[in-house]
Formats: sequence, C-alpha cells, structure tokens
Amino acid sequence: MKCYGITDIGKKREINQDYIFISLEPVGNLPNLFIVADGMGGHRAGDMASSMGVNTVVNEIKKDENINPIRIIRHAIESANSAIIKEAYNNEAYFGMGSTIVVATIIDKILYVANVGDSRLYIIEDSIRQLTKDHSVVEEMVSMGQITRQEARVHPEKNSITRALGAESNVYVDFFEANLVKNSFVLLCSDGLSNMLEDQEIEDIVLKQDKSVKEKGEALVYHAKENGGLDNIAVILIETDINEVDKC
Repeated sequence: MKCYGITDIGKKREINQDYIFISLEPVGNLPNLFIVADGMGGHRAGDMASSMGVNTVVNEIKKDENINPIRIIRHAIESANSAIIKEAYNNEAYFGMGSTIVVATIIDKILYVANVGDSRLYIIEDSIRQLTKDHSVVEEMVSMGQITRQEARVHPEKNSITRALGAESNVYVDFFEANLVKNSFVLLCSDGLSNMLEDQEIEDIVLKQDKSVKEKGEALVYHAKENGGLDNIAVILIETDINEVDKC
C-alpha cells in the first residue's frame, strides 16, 4: 500500500484550516489510519478545530482497547466533538469553531469509513464513486429532487453544512464499508478539492498509469488551484495493492 497526503492553502484564503493525518503503521488496534478535517470559524478558530479534532481522534484511538473498528472510531470522533465544544466554551477566541472529519482504515481488504460534514471519501477503480454522503444543505436539496447534482455544484448554499464537530453536544456519525479490489485507489479530500474538480476530472488524474501516487496527489491539488483554488485543499490518496493490504 502506498500513500501520499498534502494540504494547500489555495489561492484565496489567508489561513490553512485543513488538517490531515496518515499512518501506514498501527494506531492502537487499527492497522492503519487516514484522516482529513476541514475547519471552520473565525481567525485561527478553524485551524484549531481541525487540528484538535484530528489529534483527539488519533489519541483516543491509541488508548482504545476495543477491537471493533466502528466502535473505536465512533468513540474517538465523539471525544473530538466534546473536546472542540469545551475549548470553544473556555476560550472566547474559538467561539463557534467547528470542523468536518472523514476517517478511514483498511482491515483485511475491507475499507471502514466514518464522516461528519462534507469532506469526502472516493473509491476509484475502473471508475470513481463517492462512498461518503455530504452532510450539507445542497445534498439534502438534491436528495429531495429540488435541484440537480450539477446545480448543486454552483448553488450559493454549497458550503453550508448540516453536521460538524463542535456544532452540537451529540454528534451523528455516518459509517460506510466497502470491499477493496486489486489496484484500487482511495481518496480522502476536503471540499477545496471536490468543489474545484468534477468527479470525472479526479478520475482522469488518478487513473493516469504513468504517474506515482505522489505525482497524482500533487496533480489533484495543482488542477484544483488552476480551476480557482477558492478554498484550502486537503488530499490523501491511497494506492491499495490488495495483496499488500494485510501487511500494513
């Protein structure tokens, strides 16, 4: 298994509020761990929320003696939500801060994923498919048939999310599982990438056979910036040789 991760401030923001974590080695009882978080809030609050969210998740997973990956990740995300709320309550500068989060681990050829907010996880094999579901206003509108998927990309409410770490005392986490096939790619990203590139563009970049996983990841960021770079960009790209997954 090969992996590359990167965050970029983009072309319009003054602060990078995206945060990532990558480990191909065990973290607690999980054999590997990948996290993308996209913070929100006033000056310095968004980057505090995303970094605190990710670091709390990692630290809680390290301590958790459970062996069920869903229970491990759920508890860690709930702890991160509580930590962000507590910090925002105790420090006026961080009032109202929050963060999206998407967490993934690969165990015995099965991908386990959790998400809160609109940071995404894609599986890219012969084609691309979004495994996570956005917790956003426009996603609800698409689900109800009020707007099309294409209209959602340019809708004025496209950045309004309905769930986030730090938003409420109880955080509702969605979980997904998928069987991985040989030579598949897994992409975790913030909306700074998915809002700037169509899914087909992402697929075309990732499936270029003559590029390394690092070059593919860098190309995703490059093209997102070329298309406007309106937000911070976070990318974790995993190349899963299924024969090696069990060794990670």
